[in-house]
Amino acid sequence: MSEGSPRVLVEPATDAARELIAGLALRQWGQVAPSVYESGRLVAGAPWLPGHHQRIGFLLREQRPDGAWGPPEGYALVPTLSATDALLAALADGGWSGTDLLAPVARGLAALAGRLLTTHARALPDTPALDLIVPALVESINDRLTRLDRATADRLPHPPLSLPPGLGPDRLRAVRAAVAAGAPLPTKLAHFYELLDATPADAGPTLTAVGASPAATAAWLTAAGPDAGPAAHAFLRQLIREGDGPVPCPTPITVFERAWVLSGLRRAGVAVNPPATVLRTLATATAAEGVATGEGLPTDADTTSVTLDALARLGHPADPASLWAYETADGFCTWPGSEDGFSVTTNAHVLDAFGQHVAAYPGADPRYHRTVERLSVVLPAHQLADGPWQDRWHASPYYATACCVLALAEFGRGGAAAEAVDRAARWVLDSQRADGSWGRWGGTVEETAYALQVLLAAPTGAPRVDDAVARGHAYLHLPSGRTDRPLWYGKELYCPTAIVRAAVLAACRLASVHLADADRSVVDCGYPATKTTT
Repeated sequence: MSEGSPRVLVEPATDAARELIAGLALRQWGQVAPSVYESGRLVAGAPWLPGHHQRIGFLLREQRPDGAWGPPEGYALVPTLSATDALLAALADGGWSGTDLLAPVARGLAALAGRLLTTHARALPDTPALDLIVPALVESINDRLTRLDRATADRLPHPPLSLPPGLGPDRLRAVRAAVAAGAPLPTKLAHFYELLDATPADAGPTLTAVGASPAATAAWLTAAGPDAGPAAHAFLRQLIREGDGPVPCPTPITVFERAWVLSGLRRAGVAVNPPATVLRTLATATAAEGVATGEGLPTDADTTSVTLDALARLGHPADPASLWAYETADGFCTWPGSEDGFSVTTNAHVLDAFGQHVAAYPGADPRYHRTVERLSVVLPAHQLADGPWQDRWHASPYYATACCVLALAEFGRGGAAAEAVDRAARWVLDSQRADGSWGRWGGTVEETAYALQVLLAAPTGAPRVDDAVARGHAYLHLPSGRTDRPLWYGKELYCPTAIVRAAVLAACRLASVHLADADRSVVDCGYPATKTTT
């Protein structure tokens, strides 16, 4: 570092990481931003829960000027359906004494009929259970419209809503019929119980959450009575207190959050010393069938892989043999049977897990080595022509690209892996915004963090990279850069705030070290406070 340059402040990142990890133990169910969809389901179906009026106020505040709710494009469909249905329910209930609900309901209906529901199903994002959620909510809205009193109906004239072209009600009807007939349902469908009029198979006084969903949990308690599930009732009341009315989704995400935070921080070289309780959560979760994101969800290859990676980086390696259950002809699926489609981020994380194993045990079964070699070819084969990757579990290509680049740069074998990393870095350089940020719809701290991680994993020291890193690092510390946007796939897009903060801390630490080595001024590498938008 040249004489007179500011000192590199690595310690603030360590302090921020220590505070973040302490929060993992204090908030055992995870930290997720409030959900429009989930809060709307509580307004519509569980007005008896505390915070009802606060949830209505939240929905009113979150409505966009164009009448929709949620992120851009087709991602707005599910939250707009849920919020419109919820406000119609509140309108019929008559208990709301605040702002007139007719105008926001009318704007929501206009957004749905005029734009969102006219989009062909092929053009809608592949968010989980879209083919259940959309028909169920369209049916509910139409039913509520027919039951309005004459005076309200005259002020809110609207024809019945139609389903998007190419999307029918058949799957919803089939699942509901199976529920009515008493057929066992896949564990994954518990996440959507609020749509199915179902009773969870494990319902009882000790059940904390149905399908890691406050809405599903509230639907069960509404049908069974709060006394049927005191643990679940306490779970909902705590979430409501923490959010001052609105609730998040998915929750709990205990293992998912802890694995992503610890893996990301350690990979970036941030010193972390998680409490024993946090480590035990990960270690005891590495059962023969793998790891689940949180209580009420099935095990999956993605969470299993990142948990194994985190444990290895923390000095507690575990055999990744449980991942063989997820192997397919194309690579590794996220859930066997119920979700066999290819996910580049899941396969990148599988490469991390197997890569860690063969690095620690060079004499491991040749099958492990062959899998590392196989994924080193499979992942580049799914790279888009201009350099990024796109995935089904996150709306931003920067997340998918970071997952693939980090895995290929550390564990990839052969020329295809190296070439893919280089192409990705060039795409990131070319897509930086004028203010130093990166993002699909606008600059965000999360996507900027992933872009920086891509650049800093690529083996290049070009001045253009140094400039891009300096500008991206500076963006993370600007007040204008302090907005988190929901980008993760759930019933609607959601924001796991602790995971996002860990990604930014990791990027800040890597950028600080890189800029110091490049003889650039570095101001700080702590994480600025952020505000989450829905």
